[in-house]
This record gives sequence, C-alpha cells and structure tokens, in this order.
Amino acid sequence: MISALKCLSDTGVSIWLDTLSRERIASGSLAELASKRYVVGVTTNPTIFNDAISHGPEYESQMSELAARKVAAGEAVRTITATDVRSAADVLRPAFLSSASGQDGRVSIEVDPRLAHDTVATVADARHLAWLIDRPNIYIKIPATEAGLPAITEITAQGISVNVTLIFSVERYRLVADAYLSGLERAREAGKDLSQISSVASFFVSRMDTEVDRRLDALGTPEARTLRGRAAVANARLAYEAFEDIFSGQRWEELRQSGANKQRPLWASTGVKDSSYEPTKYVADLVAPDTVSTMPEATLLAVEDRGFTGGDSIRNTYDQARADLDALARLGVSYEEVVQLLEDEGVAKFQESWNALLATTEAQLTPRVHERLEAR
Repeated sequence: MISALKCLSDTGVSIWLDTLSRERIASGSLAELASKRYVVGVTTNPTIFNDAISHGPEYESQMSELAARKVAAGEAVRTITATDVRSAADVLRPAFLSSASGQDGRVSIEVDPRLAHDTVATVADARHLAWLIDRPNIYIKIPATEAGLPAITEITAQGISVNVTLIFSVERYRLVADAYLSGLERAREAGKDLSQISSVASFFVSRMDTEVDRRLDALGTPEARTLRGRAAVANARLAYEAFEDIFSGQRWEELRQSGANKQRPLWASTGVKDSSYEPTKYVADLVAPDTVSTMPEATLLAVEDRGFTGGDSIRNTYDQARADLDALARLGVSYEEVVQLLEDEGVAKFQESWNALLATTEAQLTPRVHERLEAR
C-alpha cells in the first residue's frame, strides 16, 4: 500500500512537523519522520519550546552550564532554542539539499513576539537569530502585523529567509506577499543571489473556525448551523487564489527570471479544535501544489492512518468559498472583526507563551545557581 503521506507529498504539498524537542532530535525520532513519513520541515514556537524544556532531562547539562556562567533567562532561552533549531536543521539538511532551490528541509524559529509592533527591534532580532543559528536551512519567523510588514521587506532584502506567521486575512496575505516581493527587488538591486532567498506565508486555519463557530452557535439558527466548520477552509482557499494571482503577474515574472523563489502558502494550526470534525480536515481540504502543511504529530499520524486518496482540493473551489463567506456576512458574522480579533489574540498568546518560557527557564536556572553557591 502506498503511504498516504507519500500521496500527499506527491501532490506538491510539503509536509512539515509542528513540534520540536531535544529528545526528538537525540532519539532519532525526527530523522525517522524525515526518512519514513516524508517530513521535510519543522516549525517551532515558544509554547513548543516551553513544553520541551519543562519535560526534557536532555536540557539539564546545558542549563547547568548556563547557570554557571550566570546567564540571564532571556539569553538562556536564545541559546537553548538556537541549539535545538541548529541540530534539527542538520538533521533535515538532506531534504534541504535535494529540494528545489532548498525550499524544504527548513526549521523555523521566531523573533521575540514582544517585538511584534516594533519594526526596528524585529529586524535586529531576526538578524541576531540568523547569525546565532548560522544554518542556511532555517526560516526566521516574523509576525504579519503592520509593524512586521516592513521588517519582512528589510530582512528579505538582506538575504535572510523568512516564515511570515500569524496571517488570518486574505488582504493581509496580499500585503505580506507584496512585502516579500519588495524585499526581493531590493535584494536584486544589491546584487544578491535571489535563488538563495526563500519564504513561506503561514496562514492560520483552525482558529478561524473556532471563533466563527462560536458566533454561529450563539445565533443558533438552522442556517447558522449549516455554516459551522466552513469559514477556515474558505478563507484559506481564497488566500491560495490570491497566491496564484500574485505569483503569475509581470512583477513576479521579472523576479522569477532573476532566480527568485515563490513565497509558498503554509497552512498553520491544522490540528482540529472541534472533536466533531475529521482530524484530517485542515489537511485534506487544503491540498494544492506549492503549499506547505505543517501538522502536529497527532494530525500527521491521522493522515497516515485514515489514508489520502484525493488530489487538488483547492482550485476550482473559489466560487463556493466566496459564497460561504458571503453567507456568514449575511448572518452578521463580520469577517473583518474576526480576523482582527484573531491577530490580536495570536500576538497576545505568543507573548504569553514567551513569558512562560522565560519563567520556566528562570525557574530551572535559579536552583543551579544556589547549588553552586552552597557548594562553596
């Protein structure tokens, strides 16, 4: 039997894992997922790292060394997470070398989310991360906030590959793509090799349904119930329509001829939040060439277990997607209000996760400092 994950990969979907830990790297789990389950990328975030450090004895030695050096929690977090990302990038290097223009085999790490509304600080943090990790197959994650857009352009212009995160609306996605193209144009003017610059645009999926379904449930009408679970897929499909439009015009063609890579849509938050939905919903309903599907391991295994027999599930669906969003609007569910709320909540949640990561690290550093003092 042909692997469902191989079938998905053969359609042009790059399969990425939405988690990372030092244990997964050291045990060979990540290498096995790469060799047997077609995983060609990894995404991380502060929540993922906080969980790993909280439960992973693999961090004890490095934590002790950092405590001995009297390193503050913020620097310790950077050192620990950079170590994991660097190691994961080394594991995935074969996929990077074998993929077209090195677009896969990537590991993503994000800038400090507390800087989401500060362009200058975001640029500085992104440059520091790229220098610190020092691997060609990483993506620096920058949020798609208003302040993030010029940072995307600046970092791209400097030749650093970017994973743009926290995209919820089609309009914001278009601005993200424009920021990337502007960065490529500046990089070309500076004489940089565009073939070495890559990017993905992370469009968050399941959170859209969570918020819209909550509003539909509050309405409680038969028509509202029929629209449950349709907003997220419709929204993402229209983002792909925008992708096709943007990366087929004259502006793109000139960059392509200079060696540029498309900024591929990445479907993030693909784990279902509503148990009544199929666990593979946000994977199977968003299949098209030149996309990335980043999955928690449970979703990855669900795809493998339940099988995948379909092909492209996005193109030729745009009219229905618009009809679904129009139907929501007629019921009074404001698209603009929902996507702005999701962006605000997304930034706030990432900041909370970052603070929790700092607190976890501080809590593990402190006892080691006291032990050294008592040993004297």
